[in-house]
Amino acid sequence: MSASQLSKALKKLGNPAIAAHSQGFFKTGPGEYGKGDRFLGIRVPVLRAQARRFREMPLLEILQLLTSPYHEERLCSLFLLVDRFKRGDASERSEIFRHYLENTRYINNWDLVDSSAPQIVGAYLAERDKRPLHLLAQSKSLWERRIAIMATFYFIRQQRFDITMVLAESLLNDHEDLIHKAVGWMLREVGNRDGKLERRFLNKHYQAMPRTMLRYAIEKFPPQERMRYLKSEI
Repeated sequence: MSASQLSKALKKLGNPAIAAHSQGFFKTGPGEYGKGDRFLGIRVPVLRAQARRFREMPLLEILQLLTSPYHEERLCSLFLLVDRFKRGDASERSEIFRHYLENTRYINNWDLVDSSAPQIVGAYLAERDKRPLHLLAQSKSLWERRIAIMATFYFIRQQRFDITMVLAESLLNDHEDLIHKAVGWMLREVGNRDGKLERRFLNKHYQAMPRTMLRYAIEKFPPQERMRYLKSEI
C-alpha cells in the first residue's frame, strides 16, 4: 500500500459539489484562514473507511500523503497517523509525535487539528514534560496554537485540568477567532467535569475574555447565569 494508491482511490471518490461547498465552509478565500486550500469533495465517514482500508500503509507513505495539496488527503493521513499511534509501541509513538510537530504546516485547518492533536500530542505528553505545549501556544502559527490547547482535551478526559487552565490564560489575548473558540470549548469541557474550577477562571477573566471565547465557555450554563456573564453582572 502506498500514498499514491490511496491518493488515486480518494480522487475517484471526489464530488465537485461537495468540494465547492467545502471551499466556502473551510474559509479558503483570499485573506481567510484556509486561503488556497483545495478539496476533492469527500465526506468524513468515507475518508475514515479508506483509512481503515489502508491502515497498514508504511509510516513514510502516510507522511508523504500529509503533504498533499488536497485537504481530504491530509485529513485521511492524520486518521492513519492517529491509528498508528494508538497501535504503536513506545518507539513508534515517539517517532509519530516528532514527525507530527515537524509537519504542522500541513495540519492547517481546524478539523485537521481537532481530529489529531488530542490523540497524538496530548496522548504522547500525558506523562511527560508539558513544555512543548507552552512553546506551541506561543507560536506565530494559528494552527500550532490551536494544537496546543486542543491537545489538552486528552488530559481533560482524564480529569486533569491544570495545563488547560494555564494555556487558556496564556491565550486570553489571542487575536484569532479560531483560538477563542477552541479555548472556550476546552473551558466548557473542564466545566462539564468541574464546574467550580471553570467558574473560578471565568470570574477572574470573563470581563477581559473575547466574546466568542466567553460564549463557548458558558454555553451549557443555565440561561440566567449565562446572561449574567454576558451582561457583566457577576
